[in-house]
Amino acid sequence: MVNSKGYRRGTRHLFQKDFRKAGVEPLSTFLKVYKKGDIVDIKGNGAFQKGMPHKFYHGKTGRVFNVTPHAVGIIVNKQLRGKILPKRINVRVEHISHSKCRQDFLTRVKANEKLKKEAKEKGIPV
Repeated sequence: MVNSKGYRRGTRHLFQKDFRKAGVEPLSTFLKVYKKGDIVDIKGNGAFQKGMPHKFYHGKTGRVFNVTPHAVGIIVNKQLRGKILPKRINVRVEHISHSKCRQDFLTRVKANEKLKKEAKEKGIPV
């Protein structure tokens, strides 16, 4: 087998669980609520083979477009030569988590609004 072309080729360490994180998956993973428009990070969980995304999507961030009882539909951008294609993939909830990028953005906006308000009171142009 020189260079096998399997679906999970080259994922020996990619889908591996972290040190001292193996064992039963906590229930909180399955109880998280996902809604349309949520921004989620895709991270393949090696303990679950069903509904696992392709290795290309591991570490990518996308937006939820569909929610089913066990899985979520996600739109992810994929660069192919000179084009960026919005790909629609279905992934089970074990392999995704809410992205913190939106929360960072909202805290930054709040801080900027506060600074603007203080500057306006002092009469300093921003």
